[in-house]
Amino acid sequence: YEYVDLGLPSGLKWAKCNIGAETETEYGDYFMWGSTKPNTTQECNWTNAPFNNGSNSCDEEYFNTHKSEWLDDNGNLKPEFDAATQIMGGNWRMPTKGDIQELLYNTDNKWTQVNGVNGFKFTGSNGNYIFIPAAGDCYNGSVFSVGGDGYVWCSTLDTSGPRKAWSINFYSSFFNVTPSDRYIGKSVRGVRK
Repeated sequence: YEYVDLGLPSGLKWAKCNIGAETETEYGDYFMWGSTKPNTTQECNWTNAPFNNGSNSCDEEYFNTHKSEWLDDNGNLKPEFDAATQIMGGNWRMPTKGDIQELLYNTDNKWTQVNGVNGFKFTGSNGNYIFIPAAGDCYNGSVFSVGGDGYVWCSTLDTSGPRKAWSINFYSSFFNVTPSDRYIGKSVRGVRK
């Protein structure tokens, strides 16, 4: 898997493409948070969500009882539940909330088009860049906002409760790290040292 050195303070390298994509402008696959295989639009709901015991809504009691099996001491997915680690192998993993914040604050980032595809381009101080296409997201049988919005999962659970995990959310005039429901299918982009 090709990676890009953006000259970040941590030395972290970002994958050039989303998981499931062959080029930087392809959307790639959608994953529910904690899923280690791509998910279809039909699968992306609470009943099928990892760590939810088959309930059709967020089973907070079940999650809280078992979360030490799935999360490390920092509230990030353990490697066996990290899509980037399981699919890309080696030293790859999903970015943490802190990794996303480092990317945001240490690059020149802007909404743009690459080969006719909308997305966000992050250019490091060394001139290297990554492009994250606006792949939209999916749940309950449909894909939403393709070409208009982009989302990438972090491995970090939202500390306010087990319903949500952190993700990159962006569109033409906005980029932020915000919590989202764990059953929603979003892109995954690997990082490594």
